Amino acid sequence: MKSLAVRYGIFLISFFLVLIIFLSTVGIKTNKLNNQIQNQIKKINKDFKIELQDISIILDPIKFKLNLKTIGTNLEYINSKIKLEKIETNVSLKSILSNKFSLKKLVISTKPIKIKNLISLLRILDNDPKLLIAQQFIKSGYLIADINIEFNEEGKIKDNFNISGYIKKGNVNVLRKINLSEMDFDFNFDKDELVVNDCSFLLNNKNFLIRQLKAQYLNNKFVVNGKVNNKRLILSENDLKKIIDTQSFNFKLDNVELSSENQFSFDVDKKLNFNNVIIKSNINLDNLVLLNKFPLKSFFPQFENKIIFNNHKINLEYKKDFLLVEGDGDFLIKENDKIEYKILKQKEIIDFSSQLKISNNKIKFDFLNYQNKDNSNIKINIKGTKDTKKNFLFNEISLTEKNNNIEIKNLLLNNTNKIQKIDKINLDYIDKENLKNKVLIIKKKKKNYILKGETFNGNKLIKNLLKSSNKNENLFSENFKIDINIKKVNLDKDNILKNLKGFLILKDNEVSEANLDSSFLNQKKIKLTIKTVNGEKITTFFSGEAKPFIDRYKFIKGFDEGSLDFNSISKGNNTNSIIKVYDFKLKELPALTKVLTLASLQGIADVLSGEGIRFNEFEMNFSRKNQLMSINEVYAIGPAISVLMEGYVESDKLVSLRGTLIPATTLNKVIGSIPFLGNILVGKTTGEGVFGVSFKIKGPPYKLETSVNPIKTLTPRFITRTLEKIKKN
Repeated sequence: MKSLAVRYGIFLISFFLVLIIFLSTVGIKTNKLNNQIQNQIKKINKDFKIELQDISIILDPIKFKLNLKTIGTNLEYINSKIKLEKIETNVSLKSILSNKFSLKKLVISTKPIKIKNLISLLRILDNDPKLLIAQQFIKSGYLIADINIEFNEEGKIKDNFNISGYIKKGNVNVLRKINLSEMDFDFNFDKDELVVNDCSFLLNNKNFLIRQLKAQYLNNKFVVNGKVNNKRLILSENDLKKIIDTQSFNFKLDNVELSSENQFSFDVDKKLNFNNVIIKSNINLDNLVLLNKFPLKSFFPQFENKIIFNNHKINLEYKKDFLLVEGDGDFLIKENDKIEYKILKQKEIIDFSSQLKISNNKIKFDFLNYQNKDNSNIKINIKGTKDTKKNFLFNEISLTEKNNNIEIKNLLLNNTNKIQKIDKINLDYIDKENLKNKVLIIKKKKKNYILKGETFNGNKLIKNLLKSSNKNENLFSENFKIDINIKKVNLDKDNILKNLKGFLILKDNEVSEANLDSSFLNQKKIKLTIKTVNGEKITTFFSGEAKPFIDRYKFIKGFDEGSLDFNSISKGNNTNSIIKVYDFKLKELPALTKVLTLASLQGIADVLSGEGIRFNEFEMNFSRKNQLMSINEVYAIGPAISVLMEGYVESDKLVSLRGTLIPATTLNKVIGSIPFLGNILVGKTTGEGVFGVSFKIKGPPYKLETSVNPIKTLTPRFITRTLEKIKKN
């Protein structure tokens, strides 16, 4: 009997062991629990409906629970369906025995599903702000995910959920101008953190790769950080317009090729505001083409409205109220040269510095009459600051080329780019005419400067002054006085002044007062004075040598000897002037030579174009208003010929002159026979020689046409002016 009981006991134990092993390994399939699970799902949300297949049940004898698993399940909610690969959960045996069966945990593996559908489902389960943000950004895409969810006793999802998986063809709009598409990546998402690995995507149709991205939920906001790499990114102007406003710059981007390694971080709050943006980038700029609208040709004569930047290594760092850009590489205008640069922006203050190393391109500064020599090495340094009032302070602008040095210290430009002050300008260089310039400008007091030095070539400066119109260039924002003391000044290569001394006072960007004295090497004097009285500017200029100034007018050739006296009075846009030149000789005056030739006065024409004709005095009385110069009278008298002329000149457009030219022999006869003027004017013999000619010169400056009309009588005005001159002499 005992043996039977023992055998029976062993059998039961063995049976239960086998059953436990079977249930723990193989398990059973049933649909008996489907209704209970469906009811539990309904408790989570009444709109949920789950389609269940047979459920596999595996026993966990150690934890005294059942592991449930079903394959090929569909979850429906509000006319949407999510297809699931499998669902796993576990149920406590204790809850079953006490008839309190409830879900504690779900593990869901999905088939490919739409991301927006999954986010909508999760928002029904838990309306977390992270999910709202994701729903706003994500426009399309598919994912395969493993979802781990735990429920509390009330059937609510605990905040320790976890979703991991893979996203394919994601499409996200972060900002209106930024479109992320074709996103493929692995991810892991839980309550406090989203981790994305190896995310490849198109940013505005350009390839990028995020090696890692983390988004943590801290203090009611997302803290996002990550790393982005891109290789050989090619951007057109249209691509950049979507990111930055190139219209506000005075250039156009034609092409950009680059690769970069970037780290970034930012915060996103519940209102989708981006804050605390931090970016660190190492950029390899392979090629950048700027179609530039700046007038750089005045500095780079080979410039053709295009600058190319090649092989630049750039470090960029950005955060709130802070931007650092520093780099170096090649820049090409005609040939490649080197450039280094650094820009540091802190709040509204910008510090900048740059160094250009030029050995292959031409560079010039017309206002200094400077141009670099072939194959010379030049360094140009620029260092400065832009302050909160948008003033630019250039602490240093310098150029170094062998023995040439140009240096500017503390040049301050106000917010309208006018010069407010300069502490120092040091010029020590050989100019394009191979003449030495060595002068120094230093600030003496608040509005006083000193210009002093050994030698200066004023040739280019004089040319610019003679070409300038009444229109003022507003270069300066302040009025100031400059004292001048230069030992040697070249008017040109052949004419030199010594000991130029005096002062200039600039008011409203015009010289309002001046007093300059000097002398030529032959001791002949030169003097300039300017005074402003009651709004009228009175200018006087005398030069014992007229040639250095007259020779600058291309239509006068072979000028020699003579002195120059100039006086003018200007008020507003109106200027009245008188130029007088004494005791000079002309070898060639093209327009006048043509008049003489057409008038059959060939002998005088030959003398003029050969040995030259002497004049005792030349006087020109003219007025100027804007671009129009009205010549009230030009009168020249000499032993050979005399001329009376008037007309006007419209700058670079039209010349219109008319006048009378009289050979001196005829004129002398007239003047010497004034009491018997009637006989002389008529002539004692029929066909007696012509007294002179009247002429007209008209047309564009470089295409003048001349007409001549022989006359037999002289105008009373001509005779009157001649008598006045004779009386004065």
